[in-house]
Amino acid sequence: LIYEVHVGMAQEEEKIGSYREFIDKVLPRVISCGYNTLQLMAVQEHPYYGSFGYQVSNFFAASSRFGPPEDLKELIDEAHSAGLAVIMDLIHSHSVSNEVEGLSCFDGTLYQFFHNGPRGRHHAWDSRCFDYAKPQVLHFLLSNCRFWLDEYKLDGFRFDGVTSMLYTDHGLEKAFTSYDDYFDDNVDEDALTYLALANKLIHDVRPDAVTIAEDISGMPGLAVPISSGGVGFDYRFAMGVPDNWIRLVKDTPDEEWQMGHLWYELTNRRRDEKTISYTESHDQALVGDKTIIFRLIDADMYDHMQVGDDNHTVARGMALHKMIRLITLATAGNGYLNFMGNEFGHPDWVDFPREGNNWSYRYARRQWHLVDDENLKYQFLARFDRDMISLSKDHRLLESAKIRLVYEHSDNKIIIFERSGLLFIFNFHPERSYSDYRFEAPPGKYRMILNSDAPEYGGHNRLHPNQYHLTLFDTSMGKGRNLLSAYLPTRTALVLQPVSSGCNNLGQT
Repeated sequence: LIYEVHVGMAQEEEKIGSYREFIDKVLPRVISCGYNTLQLMAVQEHPYYGSFGYQVSNFFAASSRFGPPEDLKELIDEAHSAGLAVIMDLIHSHSVSNEVEGLSCFDGTLYQFFHNGPRGRHHAWDSRCFDYAKPQVLHFLLSNCRFWLDEYKLDGFRFDGVTSMLYTDHGLEKAFTSYDDYFDDNVDEDALTYLALANKLIHDVRPDAVTIAEDISGMPGLAVPISSGGVGFDYRFAMGVPDNWIRLVKDTPDEEWQMGHLWYELTNRRRDEKTISYTESHDQALVGDKTIIFRLIDADMYDHMQVGDDNHTVARGMALHKMIRLITLATAGNGYLNFMGNEFGHPDWVDFPREGNNWSYRYARRQWHLVDDENLKYQFLARFDRDMISLSKDHRLLESAKIRLVYEHSDNKIIIFERSGLLFIFNFHPERSYSDYRFEAPPGKYRMILNSDAPEYGGHNRLHPNQYHLTLFDTSMGKGRNLLSAYLPTRTALVLQPVSSGCNNLGQT
């Protein structure tokens, strides 16, 4: 359960935040949310603040704009003492092209660390591309992996830009539609070898360390152990999941959402590779894009988030925001990620200071006061997220690999599935509530343990809390079936927990 943060923009004030401020003001919030892993962005030194930390100049230096190295070490120690693992973004896919601060022309040549000629430049990113065939480059990058583990006691890495590393064309504007695309001359075998070496070194040094691959191409074997012929990452991001949510929310009316396709997109993964799902990360928050909550509510967020304001757009947006996040977590393979502030529906986009915005920090911060204000609705989304995360931990949801689709009906916009012994019920229909919706379920008695429509989550309170449901044995279709009957309000998600086994015969007293 990963909470993705950027120290510089984690504070409320319009400025660059520090490691020290993060320890005092933000870390307690992360702990209270219930996530168990902190993912630090922009740790390695980078000359341009607006690069989100992805244009690295000094691979062995913690960014000084956030404070001294000792403060970063204290941040990591404090997180560890609270039971959080700490991983960082590791940028080994490219290097800043700057020649004053960076490695480019470090010895007077363009090819000491990088490919010579056009292949040494990533034109889309305006950066330099490492030559992974050079032993000196391998030593440099591998020692960098060990440095962060040894010196800062980090617990692992999210390897950024893996797709760019894997292919000589960086995978740009390419649709990977066949397995042939993964095994042709476009694959950079030297980069693939480096990634396997990096994973071996990291796990030899720290067997409990976590490595995550950010790959959009779907290259098979990335998260397969080296001993089984894979590259050795522990996890890979399920990057098709957030893309699908954006397409649905942006381009498809609610009444046209296809439940079968949604289920496919949420669960489409290789069973031999561990995956981490998310509804959105920092990528969707950048200027020029929109977060899910902002796409759902848009400008009404500025005027209608007060408690008691019965705005239809806000009600729809909050209901879907809760459902989208719950179904993404409940169907995730082995992990779940959230970008800071998105758990409570942080408004606006992320826009770092630049000439185009008069070097303003207004959108390079997190407005925590919104979730603290009891007169605003953000608190409801935060409370739901906290309870959703708690439920996943209490029932070891992500440790249960088996997910069984119980029922799906696209016209009714219903998805019901079972995981870790729990029944997850979703009614995505924008208009229809179902007073007596019946579906097959394992026989027994069930208690409702989560209801997205509850008033404490900003819902309409259409269901009694802690209600129980009994299966009925039905033979009306010519065969015996155990049925649950439930009231399913529109745009509502429920979670039922079995409390006893057995069944009741329909019509018997």
